[in-house]
Amino acid sequence: MGKKSLITLDLNFMGMPGTIAAYLLPYSSGVVLIECGPGSTREALIAGLRAHGFTPGDISDVFLTHIHLDHAGAAGWLSRQGARIHVHPVGAPHLIDPEKLLASAQRIYGEHMQRLWGEFLPVLPDKLSVLSDDQTVEIDELHIRAIDTPGHAEHHFAYLCNGICFTGDIGGVRMAGFQHIRLPMPPPEFHLEKWRRSIQRLQSESFQFIAPTHYGLFADPQRHLAAVWQALDEIEAWMEAIMPGEPDFETLNRQFLSWTEQRSLAAGLTHEQLQAYELANPSWMSTYGIQRYWRKQRNLGNPSM
Repeated sequence: MGKKSLITLDLNFMGMPGTIAAYLLPYSSGVVLIECGPGSTREALIAGLRAHGFTPGDISDVFLTHIHLDHAGAAGWLSRQGARIHVHPVGAPHLIDPEKLLASAQRIYGEHMQRLWGEFLPVLPDKLSVLSDDQTVEIDELHIRAIDTPGHAEHHFAYLCNGICFTGDIGGVRMAGFQHIRLPMPPPEFHLEKWRRSIQRLQSESFQFIAPTHYGLFADPQRHLAAVWQALDEIEAWMEAIMPGEPDFETLNRQFLSWTEQRSLAAGLTHEQLQAYELANPSWMSTYGIQRYWRKQRNLGNPSM
């Protein structure tokens, strides 16, 4: 299997093409999905499968990089169609009982929750497969290896399959046709140092293509990972300049949104192209993650923050 055997399904999130992908890997007796998208894009997923001659019932296995709603929201429904759902051990309990996960998301998204993410059904317990770091799952001719990659979330795997690395969000957000990379840094588990270690680990692996969920397949994996590392350097320098001033959230959010917009414009993006990046990775979510990370990891001498 290689690039030619991979099918990228565009889930057309919120009517915007090229923001959330599910990757389809056909094999001799079925198909495997890497990511499944949110419940709100289920019809787009079904249509994408149909366009390639498949139905949801043909999916034997779904590999989730992590359990955030834009990556895993349709997993419970797919388990009811017969798919086995593979996930990180930290995320597994929340797929069986998503009450806390959904309550946390509801606090963030409020009245927009249903419109953005749709239905999130629990995964059927007998369809849940909990993987361990460096475990390889063999499905006929497909060999899919899980690599523990925290930094964006503690429940995050990247997957290697015959020359392609599916990086979820640890590989950043990169829209098709661009080299520009943004980092999705949501609360509660954004962690700069862990992210660096995850990138170092991926840099030690051998693969020819890289496929972030947001969005698409790229043939420059080492350049891509180096750009993620540079983005980590840039956000660290920005935090070290801004966060000691202890700005309130509204001030911090204005400063971060301005900085990240200027960074993207300096990379050559237009305001219209920025919309796709923002839909895939809302900057205000990263403001929350940055604030929480700084308070917990960098400002240990001032617990009142």
